[in-house]
Amino acid sequence: MLLTSVFGLLLFLPQICSRHGNSECARQHVSFTSFLSLLFPPFLVYTILSKVQSDRNVYPSAGVLFVHVLEREYFKGEFPPFPKPGEISNDPITFNTNLMGYPDRPGWLRYIQRTPYSDGVLYGSPTAENVGKPTVIEITACNRRTFETARHNLVINIMSAEDFLLPYQAEFFIKNMNVEEMLASEVLGDFLGAVKNVWQPERLNAINITSALDRGGRVPLPINDMKEGVYVMVGADVPFSSCLREVENPQNQLRCSQEMEPIITCDKKFRAQFYIDWCKISLVDKTKQVSTYQEVVCGEGILPDGGEYRPPPDSLKSRDYYADFLVTLAVPSAVALVLFLVLAYIMCCRREGVIQLVHHSAIQKSTKELRDMSKNREIAWPLSTLPVFHPVTGEIVPPLHTDSYDNTSMPLMQAHP
Repeated sequence: MLLTSVFGLLLFLPQICSRHGNSECARQHVSFTSFLSLLFPPFLVYTILSKVQSDRNVYPSAGVLFVHVLEREYFKGEFPPFPKPGEISNDPITFNTNLMGYPDRPGWLRYIQRTPYSDGVLYGSPTAENVGKPTVIEITACNRRTFETARHNLVINIMSAEDFLLPYQAEFFIKNMNVEEMLASEVLGDFLGAVKNVWQPERLNAINITSALDRGGRVPLPINDMKEGVYVMVGADVPFSSCLREVENPQNQLRCSQEMEPIITCDKKFRAQFYIDWCKISLVDKTKQVSTYQEVVCGEGILPDGGEYRPPPDSLKSRDYYADFLVTLAVPSAVALVLFLVLAYIMCCRREGVIQLVHHSAIQKSTKELRDMSKNREIAWPLSTLPVFHPVTGEIVPPLHTDSYDNTSMPLMQAHP
């Protein structure tokens, strides 16, 4: 009976804590389950699962700014050793957020955390396409000192806002704010209060907040406490006030083109806390937007309807590429063979000057004999005086002299006519 009561308390305590968002309640739940895991080992498994299965439901409206703060204090109780009441733990904690089953968040949802010692913030403007579809965001907290993790699920149930349309939208650029500073409820409330005093609407809501860095802005220098700047879009149900339309007059437009500040009468209502760049204000009246859809009329240049597309059947006739393969190889091979034969004939069969080569060989032999004769005069007749080939007919000719011929005045070679 005691175990049943304790187990029932463990089942309902996480739901009560997640519904009310009480971090102290969650820490007590973790401490209680840790104590039971020492007494009863089976409760250790439930303790681990409770960290993963902790869900929290939120109900934002489509087209209205959604802000959810990931408090470090809430997740500190998830990492052992569990801090005692009154004990200060300042471990660095970072968060990783993604859509369940996907590596990143939805396109409309952004996340920012400046340092591991600051809270993380999920913010964005839900779209009407996701109305009625629960969006489950997995939040994984990591203790950067012990590298332990804890996972929670944030279930975003987007509600329809068709009954509270805000057709008049104005976007302001605030130069002295960062996006995480503007997302604070107190600061955002002060800004909406200033806008309400100028605009005087019945309903006024923040639609979206975007960092100037996401619009192509530059990272400011770390001097003089410079800020990145933030774009804040608000919507109302009444037309724009005369003060907001002052930026559209020609004088202020000229000053903006000359990079001078325009003269806005209601700027003093913002100047105490917010420095607004009035040259970058954007006023959108959705009641005057005309639909750009045009019906397509068949005429010249429009092809008639050819019916449904019919893909080719699977049983296509096979094609033989053997002949194409042979032609592709045979023709270049034949041309290369012909060129090789022509080149071989020119190089080997059309050579001229064979007789000249014979004479050149005879001259080399005579030169060698002369060198030998210079050493010894008492030698036989040189070979150049012996029968040689006729230079034209190639026939053997007799020597030019007999053995009794006086060779003292005879040249070594005598050219034939």
